[in-house]
Amino acid sequence: MSHSFLIEAEVREDMGKGASRRLRRTGRIPGVLYGGDKAPLSLSLDHDTVLHQLEHEAFYSTILELSVGGKKEKVVLKDLQRHSYKPLIMHVDLQRVSSKDKLRMHVPLHFIGEETCPGVKQGGVVSHLLTDVEVTCLPKDLPEAIEVDMSGMGLNETLKMSDMVLPKGVELVELSHGEGHDQGVVSVHTPHVKAEPAEGAAGEAEAPAEGE
Repeated sequence: MSHSFLIEAEVREDMGKGASRRLRRTGRIPGVLYGGDKAPLSLSLDHDTVLHQLEHEAFYSTILELSVGGKKEKVVLKDLQRHSYKPLIMHVDLQRVSSKDKLRMHVPLHFIGEETCPGVKQGGVVSHLLTDVEVTCLPKDLPEAIEVDMSGMGLNETLKMSDMVLPKGVELVELSHGEGHDQGVVSVHTPHVKAEPAEGAAGEAEAPAEGE
């Protein structure tokens, strides 16, 4: 299912740490828009609206629509700063999108066929080695998520990046670095069983030797 998100923002004129603190006290957060052939633009966004949008996984890996002063343009979320312990957003970085330029984005992995794969039926345990991957593609090809099909995995098998079926036009950044970067994505392995001491062994060890 494809999602669409609209971010409404205002141009921010007041700069500096003090200005950012004052902005946050009004329920808004500072942000910046950069990229393309335009100068960076300082923004002010509504905190609660952004916080609600961040609850959707797709918000992190899809093309967003930004509206500033009635003018709209396509952007992606590039960076996000959260408060160290409070549920607060501190700053947002957005990047302009050009239909002609490739993007580099982190996209979540969705694992399918996990419960019915042969390895699990044989008692194997699944380990997700990666939860997302960095991809490069044109904006029109950017997937919200990539499915990893585990339905054919047997016991003690590992599915690697090179085994993944990618959407058309999408490439994995890690694989572009060479064969040695073909990381494991998910594995099905035999569960580790902790050996228990033989019955009576503990008692025998504790019993004093005859004559003590």
